[in-house]
Amino acid sequence: MKILLIEDEKRITQFITKGLREEGYSVDSATDGQEALTMVQMYEYDLIITDIMMPNMDGIELINQVRKQDKNMPILILSAKASTEDKINGLDTGADDYLPKPFAFSELLARIRALLRRQNNYTEILEIGNLEMNITQHTITKGDKQLDLTQKEFALLEFFMRNKNRVVTRTSIIEHVWDMNFDSNTNLVDVFISHLRKKIDNKGTESFIQSVRGVGYTLKLPENHDA
Repeated sequence: MKILLIEDEKRITQFITKGLREEGYSVDSATDGQEALTMVQMYEYDLIITDIMMPNMDGIELINQVRKQDKNMPILILSAKASTEDKINGLDTGADDYLPKPFAFSELLARIRALLRRQNNYTEILEIGNLEMNITQHTITKGDKQLDLTQKEFALLEFFMRNKNRVVTRTSIIEHVWDMNFDSNTNLVDVFISHLRKKIDNKGTESFIQSVRGVGYTLKLPENHDA
C-alpha cells in the first residue's frame, strides 16, 4: 500500500513516515499542496494524508483538485485545526476522515486501515493456495508454518497477492512497494523477488511468482502445488 503524506513540518513528516514504513507502507511526502498535486498526477497512491494549513496550496484546495481527478481515493485530513466547523468543512470538501493534532499514532493507523477497508478490492486476509497473509497482524503463514519475511518482502508479497493471476510490471511494483526516490535502474526488485521465492515456494516445484518475459511478473497457484 502506497501513501502520500502532505505536511510542511519536517519533524512531523519524519515521525509519520518512519512509523508508516515500519508498518510496511510505502510513503512519499510533499510539503505543500501544489507539489502534492503534481505527484498525484505522476504516481499511483492508495491513500492521501494531508494537513490543511500549508504554503502555495492549502489542503482544502488540494482535496478539491484531487477529487476532480479521482473521486474514490481515500483522503485523511491531519490538522491542528480541530474545531467542529473545521472538521465539517474538511469533510464537506471531500475528505473521508479528519484526525486532529496532536494524535496517537495507533489511532492514525486504525483510521488508515478503516479507510482502506472501504475500498472494494481491499481485504485484511489474503490467500492463495496454502499461503495466508493477515495484514492487521502482519503475519504470513504457509499451511501451519509461519514465515519470517522482512518488511519490504511482506509489502512486495501483499502487492502480488492483491493482484494474483494478473501480470504486473516492474514499474507498477516499484510505484506501489518503493517510494519515488527508488532507483529503477537497479536490479533490487529482482533480488527481492528471488529472496521471496525462496521463502514461499516448495523445493522442486514451480514458483508462485512467475516471470513474464518482457512484461513483469504474475502470482498464481502452481499447477503442481500441494500443501
